[in-house]
Amino acid sequence: MSAPRLVYADEKGNIFDHPQLGMAGAAAGEWQPVDERQCIPLPEGSELFLLPRRQPVGVGPDGEFEVLESDPQSSHQGVCAVAAFMAPAHTATLSAAYRTLDGAPNLPLFAYAAVGFMRGRFVVTGIRVDPLPRQDPGRFPPPERIQSQARRLLRRYSHNALWRQLGTCALTYCCPAARNLMLGRWEAPLPTSPACNAACLGCLNHQPQGTFPCTQERLKYPPSAQEVAEVAIHHLTRGRDPLVSFGQGCEGEPLMMDELLAEAIHLIRRRCPEGCINLNTNGSRPQVVRRLMAQGLSSIRVSLNSLIPERHQAYYRPQGWSLDDALESLRVVKSAGGFASINLLCLPGVTDRPEEAEALFQLVEQTGLDLIQWRNLNIDPEIYLKHIGPLSPARPLGMENLMKQLRRRFPALRHGYFNPRLKKDPLRQRWVPVY
Repeated sequence: MSAPRLVYADEKGNIFDHPQLGMAGAAAGEWQPVDERQCIPLPEGSELFLLPRRQPVGVGPDGEFEVLESDPQSSHQGVCAVAAFMAPAHTATLSAAYRTLDGAPNLPLFAYAAVGFMRGRFVVTGIRVDPLPRQDPGRFPPPERIQSQARRLLRRYSHNALWRQLGTCALTYCCPAARNLMLGRWEAPLPTSPACNAACLGCLNHQPQGTFPCTQERLKYPPSAQEVAEVAIHHLTRGRDPLVSFGQGCEGEPLMMDELLAEAIHLIRRRCPEGCINLNTNGSRPQVVRRLMAQGLSSIRVSLNSLIPERHQAYYRPQGWSLDDALESLRVVKSAGGFASINLLCLPGVTDRPEEAEALFQLVEQTGLDLIQWRNLNIDPEIYLKHIGPLSPARPLGMENLMKQLRRRFPALRHGYFNPRLKKDPLRQRWVPVY
């Protein structure tokens, strides 16, 4: 089986494939050789990132790992490693392999999949985990059409501050969820909370210690329940395959706004008794989740980096809650007939460790979990590994093997990347996916 070639960048940022060295990947910092069976073509919409002061690692003809210290085309010039940030719906199975030099800056809050080159194209170590095309670049029309749609809606709802916020998200930040709202389709965002009860190491919108630059701006003021309901009702009554979701990357923790969410759900349900209302959350307040389910919430997606309490604590740095509360929120939703997912923030070599796998198996058994969303953890891997503490000496299972084991043990468990659209099953009184 042939191996893709190592990819590196020269001092000017030009990207080349190496003439002799094969591609390597990393699992929790441990280098691994890569062959073509582990790779897929670089998905459309992905990006290549240069990793400053990080030297690329490849595999030599003798099978040994080699650190590339200089440009093979100009030996007196340095090089840097390259990684891929894959398009949505894809999960990395190995991270980029590199050696970090002294003085290297922290990597921004993105995910860094291993990338190589073979047969005239870039390839990555990853798999597509969700066939839904919601954020595929090819499914978005030209920017002019999105702008036209957005301006029309913003004129119609000019009195609504949340519509204006979402207009900025769509037109300035090009948020795929906000753009889909403007286009009248699929999942629409309902950001509500400027407050949070966690200090996540990899928070995208709030970094008071300056460990990483923020990639998004946090919502400054909460909307009113009426404003939230107006956005949701518009989408649920006019959109194509619509659902709406609290809890977005541009806000804190929505469960902190329990009164607002409860009133908004009540208002939405008066007009849209069958519409799908989802909550993306850290799961910190199960008593609030119980109240929201009584108001008409359809589903929950709890974000988890790990099911090992110490690792969860180290990443989320929760304020007044714990992993047990997050898991209880899943149980609350299931007992109320809702649909329960986890947003599993994955780093190859950690997520697929045997102790993590066993804890995940137990979670599915104990909660009746409906769906795992396999999301890439956006963080500098070395900083993450430093914070979560020592790993077991056991070898990782491999991300793809972990998924296969889950499918074999739990055939009813779903795997994906996006929140599914749901409908109420009147016979079982449960929310079930619409596909």
